[in-house]
Amino acid sequence: MAALRAVLGCRGAPAPRPPPGQSRGAAGGLLQRLGRWFYEVEAAAAWGERLQRNRLRSKNAYCGFLRDTYGDNVVAAVFTLSCGGGVRFEGQERWIRPENLWRPEVLRLRDVPVVALDLSGTPLNYNGLDNLVPLTRLQHLDLSGCPHLDDWALGRLHVFGDSLRELSVARCPRVTERGLATLHHLRELRRLDVAGVRVPSPGLVRILLEEMLPGCQVLGMDLGDGTGTDSPPPPGGEKPPA
Repeated sequence: MAALRAVLGCRGAPAPRPPPGQSRGAAGGLLQRLGRWFYEVEAAAAWGERLQRNRLRSKNAYCGFLRDTYGDNVVAAVFTLSCGGGVRFEGQERWIRPENLWRPEVLRLRDVPVVALDLSGTPLNYNGLDNLVPLTRLQHLDLSGCPHLDDWALGRLHVFGDSLRELSVARCPRVTERGLATLHHLRELRRLDVAGVRVPSPGLVRILLEEMLPGCQVLGMDLGDGTGTDSPPPPGGEKPPA
């Protein structure tokens, strides 16, 4: 009986508590592990950002090693194709794309001016334009959906003022009305696509673009949006009578 009471007493007894120092040590170890984990996550994120910047810099590097041998047209074509874009030379109806066997063809057309570039959706940025600005006969330039194209890059397009006729900067998230204002140098422009460019007053910006570029068809930005010419509808949903 005494042995049974001893066994039952052991089962009902609370578990022994660890010494105070040992408990604090376990919590401290957990905090140290969490701290190391957060540091490793932060370091990994910083490394990823540096890798992305390096890749972007590499993608937009100047192909100057080709210039002395093959000229500016080949430099622009090779850069565009390496970004995944397309190029068209003067007198050619077909676009040259990266999936084609483009290298021999590009070199064969080395003395033919580049007249059209499709860089839509590519990682082109301000530095990458170094490969394009020497072109003197460029007429068509599609930069739509370029995530790294900004106002400073648009300011460099003034060099195409005597040749460029069609330009698209649609859906470029870093382009604002300040960058669009720099396009007044493009005197020969006949078509400008600015659809999806975020500006405070799209209708007003479109009016200013049309005044700034007479003879140019501006696509995108509703004229009735943000100009202040229309009265807001009443709560019933209809406009007040005139």
